[in-house]
Amino acid sequence: MADTKDLLQVLWSGADVLRGKMDANEYKTYLLGLVFYKYLSDSYLEKAYDLLNDEAPETLEEAQKMYEEAYDSEDAEDLLEELKSSLHYTLEPGMTYVCMLRDAKNNCFSREKLQAAFNRIEEADELFNGLFADVDLYSNRLGTGDQKQSDTIADVLKVLEGADLIHAKGDVLGNAYEYLIGQFASETGKKAGEFYTPHGPAQILCRIAMLGQEGKKGLQVYDPCMGSGSLMLSCKNYSEEPDYIKYYGQEIMPSTYNLARMNMFLHRVHPENQHLRNADTLDSDWPTDEDTEFDVVTMNPPYSAKWSAAEGFKQDERFMDYGGKIAPKSKADYAFLLHGFYHLRQSGTMAIVLPHGVLFRGASEGEIRKILLENGSIYAVIGLPANMFYNTSIPTCIIVLKKHREGRDVLFIDASSQFVKEKKQNVMQDEHIDHVLELYKNRKPVDKEAYLASYEDIKNNDFNLNIPRYVDSTEEEPEVDIKDLTRRMKETERELKESNQSLLDMLKELQGNSSETNEALTEFIQFLEEV
Repeated sequence: MADTKDLLQVLWSGADVLRGKMDANEYKTYLLGLVFYKYLSDSYLEKAYDLLNDEAPETLEEAQKMYEEAYDSEDAEDLLEELKSSLHYTLEPGMTYVCMLRDAKNNCFSREKLQAAFNRIEEADELFNGLFADVDLYSNRLGTGDQKQSDTIADVLKVLEGADLIHAKGDVLGNAYEYLIGQFASETGKKAGEFYTPHGPAQILCRIAMLGQEGKKGLQVYDPCMGSGSLMLSCKNYSEEPDYIKYYGQEIMPSTYNLARMNMFLHRVHPENQHLRNADTLDSDWPTDEDTEFDVVTMNPPYSAKWSAAEGFKQDERFMDYGGKIAPKSKADYAFLLHGFYHLRQSGTMAIVLPHGVLFRGASEGEIRKILLENGSIYAVIGLPANMFYNTSIPTCIIVLKKHREGRDVLFIDASSQFVKEKKQNVMQDEHIDHVLELYKNRKPVDKEAYLASYEDIKNNDFNLNIPRYVDSTEEEPEVDIKDLTRRMKETERELKESNQSLLDMLKELQGNSSETNEALTEFIQFLEEV
């Protein structure tokens, strides 16, 4: 049985093969793509063996041998139909990872065969369309010339032999994949904002959004800026019916969209529960022709991004109920917030990460914020530590929204000190996350940490939600003892005089080896005596 540690060691060794040839943002595509290919191939052989023998194979080599024999038999067509129905794809015997590995060990690996396998999977079902588009097996990044490029891919395939992807217990494989994504995010820095939300904020978002909905069967989760899908998939950890969660996600970057699709499979999400789309969330509202409201909405959109803010959006159902105001062209933060909120079910919860500016900026943003507060839509504001995200060092906050609740009070939590410093980033550990969740659930004032503001409080602050207006987290300066301070200053002065005198005594005993040196020494002594 594969465990997380062993799996991580193997997968990270695969990264070492590529690390010296290209930067992390590029080699993550190759490694994660090849890991996914191996998973699909190994799953395919295991399923074929099970259909033929009604049991799991001892080894993949055993499954490969039996599949090769069955493929050439008169019953092959029936077997392939069953495999296609169950897995949504089929592979020829020569397209499996086991076969590719055999070739790699015998120094006869063919990129063309691997590319053919990619093509076969992509063409098998719309579910896999374009999935391996970013894994360029002919790139110069892999080396100079055909042979070196083929050797690089072959080396990765050989390293991955040690990864038992089929017998990984529970979500071990998915968690390992998620760990790799996080490591790549750390290496890629600012580019990581496109695909990854760090563990701490992700857990707070999901745990808050899932509160009270843990037992719901057929829960529908939505992330219109899904990145690698990590936020949505985190919801699995807090559901009593994780196998029945339906995931709806949209992502503008094709490569990141493909990463999310792979992530879904590796977390063993059934194809029928995956509803993912590659599109611009603001310009292209979705979904529109199926379920449009969701139990859980989680979001970590790009901060203060530009968008068209065209006049036509004032008639868009997502934005039309906010006094004729829309998010400014230079800052799409409220456009993302309102999009997610529009798709929230009446009984659901939305949690979104945004920069602090959304709490106090005026003009159209101020008007939108005022209407949200008047409607009781903003439930909580949580200030996160600075330097949490790979794409920015600015402090961010989590805004929690609900529809048609009783009351219009807002809980403010200052969690800016809940972190430890690790390498370049601040990190929220489990105890920090648990503490924030406890403050959230209790919904009571706690000195320097939390405050439950009434609607009147907020109105009196001109609908400004800047956290320091409600939670005073400043530490009082200790009272200065003037008498003790004077005593210590006198003592310091006395010690300085004594040290100065000792230095003078030593200098006066010195003799230079020239008249110039003696003159300089005399001048220095005179200077010290005057000080």
